[in-house]
Amino acid sequence: MTVKRFLQTPFWGEFKANHGWKTLYFAYDRSVDDKCITPLTTEQAVAEQNRTILVVMVRSFSLLKVKHFSLAYIPMAPEHTDGSLSDYSRLLASLSQKLKAFLPKDTLFIRFDPPVETEQLEEIPALQRTLSEHLTLSPVAVQPPDTTVLDLSKTEEELLGGMKNKWRYNVRLAAKKGVQISRHYATDADFEQKFDVFFDLFQQTSERDGVQFHAKDYYKDLLSRSTDEVRITLYLAQHEDDYLAGIITLFCKGEAVYLYGASGNIKRNLMSAYLLQWTAIQDAKAFGCPSYDFYGMPPTDDETHPMHGLYLFKTGFGGAILHRPGSFDVPLLKSYKLYVIAEKLRAWYHKKFLKKLRGR
Repeated sequence: MTVKRFLQTPFWGEFKANHGWKTLYFAYDRSVDDKCITPLTTEQAVAEQNRTILVVMVRSFSLLKVKHFSLAYIPMAPEHTDGSLSDYSRLLASLSQKLKAFLPKDTLFIRFDPPVETEQLEEIPALQRTLSEHLTLSPVAVQPPDTTVLDLSKTEEELLGGMKNKWRYNVRLAAKKGVQISRHYATDADFEQKFDVFFDLFQQTSERDGVQFHAKDYYKDLLSRSTDEVRITLYLAQHEDDYLAGIITLFCKGEAVYLYGASGNIKRNLMSAYLLQWTAIQDAKAFGCPSYDFYGMPPTDDETHPMHGLYLFKTGFGGAILHRPGSFDVPLLKSYKLYVIAEKLRAWYHKKFLKKLRGR
């Protein structure tokens, strides 16, 4: 059985189905070209242990209750296991034509985040060109194309030894100065109060750094779905009576992922964020996760990048820096071109116009 990335689990599919998406499940066997996909119910997808399950998410858009168009999205699948990258590009295009029959007739395109990774950033243009032989490079990447991933097969001593010296020092400093890390779950009696603390920190982060975030219920719903198989944890860092920072993580058999983080504006010299991450890393290792993905950062150590501090923070823990080629589309309708124009304008508005307007 293939170990799944969290984006390709029924857990995530059902979560997103509660937030505007319709999730479809298919048993997928690429060795059978004419009947490589078989639709499954949610119950069948959850119970299936011996076949690869493909999670396909569909979103429909309407105005004044009149449906206008839909799009389909397949995050981090299928895996590129063998053959050339050109063959893989052809496989995704062929798969899209087979999926088309199961999608709404007004679906403009199917978007993939191919799980193709390299540690060499300079290889990305060549990967994009090859994938573009049968696919269309999307104007925006849905999942973060750049990240750092920590190998949890190492001992805790090896993990600490792999950190930059300052990072080890900061982990120990936070503990020495009395920073306390607590874990919180939706089943806890005081969960509402602890979650409100986290969301207040989230709002402070948004105001300080210009970070956009989902509605409050989105994160509460995610935390409420934690199970023995997929653990969602809210960590809070506290010093005396002050809450300093918080993170939300996801642990499953395939990986551990640092999903969301927030920090306040006081006592930043206590380095609570370092102890938060180290605690989550230790927990992920104890859970049995093979890796810890810090999930998103700038591609290079560029001091002029507005998120340069994030790059330094995440890479300092010693993980492998990985780069992905971005998102790719298979257009299904001619109006796809109009959508791309609108998507580019939206990206410019949020990433350029609003940031300049806010002085960032």
